[in-house]
Amino acid sequence: LPAGLSQWFPALEVLDVSGTGLAELGAELLALPRLHTLLAKNNRLGGPGSLPKGLGEAPLGRSLRVLNLSGNRFAEVPPALLGLRGLQSLSLGGNRLHGIPPDIQELRSLEFLYLGGNFITSIPPELANLPSLSYLVLCDNKIQSIPPQLAQLHSLRSLSLHNNLLTYLPREILNLVHLEELSLRGNPLVVRFVRDLTYNPPSLQELAGRTIKTRNVPYAPSDLPENLVRYLSLASNCPNPKCGGVYFDSCVRQIKFVDFCGKYRLPLMHYLCSPECSSPCSSASQSSTSQSESDSEDEASVAARRMQKVLLG
Repeated sequence: LPAGLSQWFPALEVLDVSGTGLAELGAELLALPRLHTLLAKNNRLGGPGSLPKGLGEAPLGRSLRVLNLSGNRFAEVPPALLGLRGLQSLSLGGNRLHGIPPDIQELRSLEFLYLGGNFITSIPPELANLPSLSYLVLCDNKIQSIPPQLAQLHSLRSLSLHNNLLTYLPREILNLVHLEELSLRGNPLVVRFVRDLTYNPPSLQELAGRTIKTRNVPYAPSDLPENLVRYLSLASNCPNPKCGGVYFDSCVRQIKFVDFCGKYRLPLMHYLCSPECSSPCSSASQSSTSQSESDSEDEASVAARRMQKVLLG
């Protein structure tokens, strides 16, 4: 950066030096008392001396609100940044970060944190101590688990975790009642969830077997080969009381919530004969117990559809 910058532009508020090949930001920035937005993405920053010393104590350290250092070469979050107590937005995406320092909690004013596109493997619980954090982007990393403490981020509106290595989410994540966006695509837990929902169309043999069973076509062991007779004996009834269908190998897996001892709602797996049965309802001839079970199934169907929408982001 040119010497004398603060003398030439003492009232400078926004500075964009992105894509200029900079390897360091000079000390001349420290004397800019009104600079609130500094954009220095897509440069060569990241080596020793990339950031000026005394950043947190300088006038710039008190005025800066937005800092974008994405697309550089930082292998760690620069300790100098942790002194920027007034910082509201920090972007370090597309660098070479392998972790998040616990001292990130010192940035108490932070509302937006972008750390996507790095090599981060874990999230420190201290991240949950940012009271104003509303947008957290951790996509395209190597994160394997989410600390349950993250549920303490009561201001969080958007959480991006797609393209990581997550196999589960902590139950505490349900406490993020203000969360509006949750992106999880490209994680093992979503791949498995989608795979489990895959419906393989019935084979011709199954279609024929279903027709025989649902239409009560008469047959005797002498009419069919032994293997087909055995196959027909394996028919399972669809739990949808209005369907009356059967299935053999091709079915739709569904979560059914069942009352247990009048206190708990246990999620149990059951199987439907086709995707059209994913919202079963009770017929008028069913008992009140069946009606209760059907209501539970309806709730399960709605919950499953919502979960699928969230997971696929």
